Amino acid sequence: MAVDQPTRTRRRYWIKKSAGFFRWLHIYLSMISFATLMLFAITGITLNHPGWFGADQEFITDESGSINTDWISGDIDRLAIVESLRVQHNLKGAVSEFVSDEFECMVVFKGPGYAADVFIDRNSGDYTLTQISTGAVAILNDLHKGRDSGIAWSWVIDISAILMILVSITGLVLLFYLKKRRRSGLIVTFFGLIALVLVWAFWVP
Repeated sequence: MAVDQPTRTRRRYWIKKSAGFFRWLHIYLSMISFATLMLFAITGITLNHPGWFGADQEFITDESGSINTDWISGDIDRLAIVESLRVQHNLKGAVSEFVSDEFECMVVFKGPGYAADVFIDRNSGDYTLTQISTGAVAILNDLHKGRDSGIAWSWVIDISAILMILVSITGLVLLFYLKKRRRSGLIVTFFGLIALVLVWAFWVP
């Protein structure tokens, strides 16, 4: 059955409008996610080869001190202890552990590329502190993995992943509007998928 001219005109109009929408969406999603896409792409390389960029180097410092024994006799004043340690030693990160028994308290601070362990004697108030820090590349690697980076950064990772998925999907959709490149583009996409599966199946231990 032949399609009349007005119907063909409307169809071409909606194809043009939808192509323009997906092109607009693809461009601006790409621009919004550009910084995070570059971050996760670059840190994919630095994670895979940490030795190339010095990401496996650690800097360890040991310190000692004492705290007010009133904070550890009877009920433990955790907030006062943590804030005092932060001020005295410029500790970073969030408190990931605070464990105590009748003899000792252990406080652990953790952040991307950073850890600090504090052991406090409950009888004397004396403590030892060990800080482990790394370079900028190792910090970025931990941000890539979301290690010890908090809820806000976890949301950044999730939103970035969604944006990357949408960029990929809109790019694929745009391919269907390019008649001359549609077939070759789909073939390349298919072979890219097959190559990924083959590498996983035959070369991944």
